[in-house]
Amino acid sequence: MNLLNQLVSERDEISSTQTGLVERAADEARDLTESEDTNLKDLKSRADVLDERIGELRSIQVSNLEAAKLRAEVSATDDAPEERAAGRVTITDEPLTYGEHSGRSFFSDLYRSQYHHDPASQARMARHSSEMDIEQRDGTTANYAGLVVPQYLTQLAAELARAGRPFANLCTPMPLGNSGMTLNISRVTTGSSAAVQATENSAVSETTIDDTLLTVDIRTVAGQQDISRQALERGEGIDSLIMADLSAAIATALDLGCIYGDGTSGALLGLNNITGKNAITYTDASPTVAEFYPKLMDAVQQINSNRYAGPDLIIMHPRRAAWLFSAVGSDSRPIVLPTAGVPSNAMGTGPVTGYGLNGLQLAGIPVVADANISTTGGAGSNEDSVFVVRRADMLLFESPGAPSMVRMDQTLGGQLTVKLVAYQYAAAVFGRYPAAISKVSGTGLVAPSF
Repeated sequence: MNLLNQLVSERDEISSTQTGLVERAADEARDLTESEDTNLKDLKSRADVLDERIGELRSIQVSNLEAAKLRAEVSATDDAPEERAAGRVTITDEPLTYGEHSGRSFFSDLYRSQYHHDPASQARMARHSSEMDIEQRDGTTANYAGLVVPQYLTQLAAELARAGRPFANLCTPMPLGNSGMTLNISRVTTGSSAAVQATENSAVSETTIDDTLLTVDIRTVAGQQDISRQALERGEGIDSLIMADLSAAIATALDLGCIYGDGTSGALLGLNNITGKNAITYTDASPTVAEFYPKLMDAVQQINSNRYAGPDLIIMHPRRAAWLFSAVGSDSRPIVLPTAGVPSNAMGTGPVTGYGLNGLQLAGIPVVADANISTTGGAGSNEDSVFVVRRADMLLFESPGAPSMVRMDQTLGGQLTVKLVAYQYAAAVFGRYPAAISKVSGTGLVAPSF
């Protein structure tokens, strides 16, 4: 119950803060200030929410323990290892209802519980939902229809031949709220001023702070699959096959949106379409790695100069990463060395180029190879791009356990066809600091030759 422990700890901190506010005012023999009174009210509101949530989780915990105790008393063949002594039952380990080695089919139970109203399947689905409330969701998907997919089914997606979500995985993860379809974030556009005071008692510098509301839409990334009732009722391994494919498709679509989404028609707003980002053009009829390197450093320095914080991630297509490794200097030695250590006169180091975050570094900055980077840009439709970003400013809000929900609808009953739909909610918030993004593009990044 790590979640319950965290909530209790946070509740204790609030109590300590409340006590401190009151005691400080008492020690100074005064009433609470307006600011302190407001803080006290805010703390009470948060405490009330935590008290309600802690109560819910404690109730679930007690119910689960009672159910486990009852199972242990009724049957000595229960899956959970037990210790019995002096009439007392202690549950030492209770596996998830739908684990990788549970021998149960999540999809088969989902189908049988909905269409055949099978009591045993319905009981297992109810138990699974309770487990996910405690271990996975933290209540954030409680208001949405659907069920959390067992994690082991979606983890298989990495084995499928899709581009996946290398960049999205490296964004700063943020939890999505319980309700609403927009995020409103305040961006300070006019900051306070400060200056050396001219003389004693003279006016000090003052500029009224001003902000602009940044509104980001929460988007739905989804996929569907029609399968026969025969496959659901009599097939084996159908869970892994379908969920791996749907999960991979959703992951790839999300990552693509994080890079190229234009923010319209239900799309995410990705790096490429953030207004105000740093734009670096690399024009070169005969591009070389040595000539590309200064442009990359320009992308780095512009983030340092305009965001006043250093970038820590470079995103490029796998072909561009391979191009870097293929380049050799006048001594026929590789410019980017495929070994670890601290070599001399090298622009980068790393293992032989692979996919995703593979250990390649340029100027000390990690590189992620992401095949969702377009290779059809420019006038010749053959250019790719390179993005340099500060990860802390790349916020990605997602529904937990994504794709976290599955719906099963019998839309073609006369054909014995069942439709499966998997979906998740996400919001890419990259526009808080546009200067934290640099894009390198141009004719110097045409398809490389090897």
